[in-house]
Amino acid sequence: MASGPAGRAAEEPPPPEPPTEQKPPPLPPAQEEFSFLPLVHDIIKCMDKDSQDVHQVLNELKNKFQEMRKLISSMPGIGVSPEQQQQQLQNLREQVRTKNELLQKYKSLCMFEIPKE
Repeated sequence: MASGPAGRAAEEPPPPEPPTEQKPPPLPPAQEEFSFLPLVHDIIKCMDKDSQDVHQVLNELKNKFQEMRKLISSMPGIGVSPEQQQQQLQNLREQVRTKNELLQKYKSLCMFEIPKE
């Protein structure tokens, strides 16, 4: 049996997601993709050997920096100021406090039986 993208062509397509739910954000790349140290190490090794490959490795490092800049600029909330973040945090904390109060109020009405373990 084939695995990978070619093997998926014969399978049924996944069921469509309900339109009311939001899709979760894409998973971040593996942590190794954020590390620049292996490339810096390769550059140092090439310079020690007086290798001509140093330009290629330098270009790889430059490309990695460009990819990370694109990734950072596309992150949600990157354009939100610290003041706006504090306001959002305050609003969310207020919502949690209100919901906790409502939950305690509903619990005190004894309309629900809470199973005890």
